[in-house]
Amino acid sequence: MTTEAKIQLTSTELGTLWMTYQSTSASLVLFDLFKEKTLDKEAQNILIEYTTECQNLKTNIENIFNNDQAIIPMGFLEADIIREAPPLFDDFFNIMFLRQMMKLNFGNSAIASAMSYMKEVNDLLKLNYDVANNYYMRTSNYLLEKGVLPRPPYASMPKQVEFVEDKDYMSGFHVISDKRALNTVEVGYITEAIQSNIVGMQLMTGFAQVAKESEVKEYFIEGKELSKKTITDLSDLLLQSDIQPPSPWAGKATNSQVPPFSDKLMMYLTSLLSSAGIGYTAMGTSFSMRSDLHLKFAGIAKNIFTFSKKGGKIMIKHRWMEEPPQMEDRNQLTK
Repeated sequence: MTTEAKIQLTSTELGTLWMTYQSTSASLVLFDLFKEKTLDKEAQNILIEYTTECQNLKTNIENIFNNDQAIIPMGFLEADIIREAPPLFDDFFNIMFLRQMMKLNFGNSAIASAMSYMKEVNDLLKLNYDVANNYYMRTSNYLLEKGVLPRPPYASMPKQVEFVEDKDYMSGFHVISDKRALNTVEVGYITEAIQSNIVGMQLMTGFAQVAKESEVKEYFIEGKELSKKTITDLSDLLLQSDIQPPSPWAGKATNSQVPPFSDKLMMYLTSLLSSAGIGYTAMGTSFSMRSDLHLKFAGIAKNIFTFSKKGGKIMIKHRWMEEPPQMEDRNQLTK
């Protein structure tokens, strides 16, 4: 055994592995079911190969936990899916959602790597990143070849270097004059947020059709309406600069009302996407240089946070929220 293998996990590494295990176990049961319901052979092969990679990641995390004599989280199990249920989403959505999850995975892995010191953990995070990047490209290429994944807007190529000369460049609240056109950085974050919310809207639509608990069903309906509002608000920003918003016409829920997933799994996935949504809007705020965009992104983030907090309360009420590893409560130990 190497010297690094004997080093105890740090708190950040333990937390990172715990979160990665939760998302990996959720992805494993979700896409394992999706692959059985997918009819298109090329799409099915992508899902089959991904679940094999996902199982390998899950096993590697369990090995690290076992080596440090840490209890393995419960995560998500076979009991969280119903294999006999008819498909809830079509083939295109199954691939679109895998693509969305891969974006979250390689982003989270990259950030977590900067907080990790143990070789085994870094190797695991690199593997997770590589798998996510690979299947992000495969799903993107598949959807592009099928003609159902809109590309972001094109722009004229710059011919010379320009510098900002007017302080009004950063203003977005002109009363008697037009706002400046969006720059390409701002368009990128707006477009990404629209595409993510389109996927989220379809996900909430399907989940609302099959949720067992009435308050969970109402929560998903609220999530669908929030996604629709966000799409409309951000699309308006693009249209003000005469930019056509992205609008994929494919990838949707079926008319099934038979639940293929537990309410616990659906609530977790919603929570995961909500957290990602807050992150996207924070980055959009950071890299935008028009003051009205700051206000717009901040408003969207506030709405997502409120929605996410409400979901957390529902999960706690039904004992669906697994608690992360805790630091020692020294105040309690000294009493």
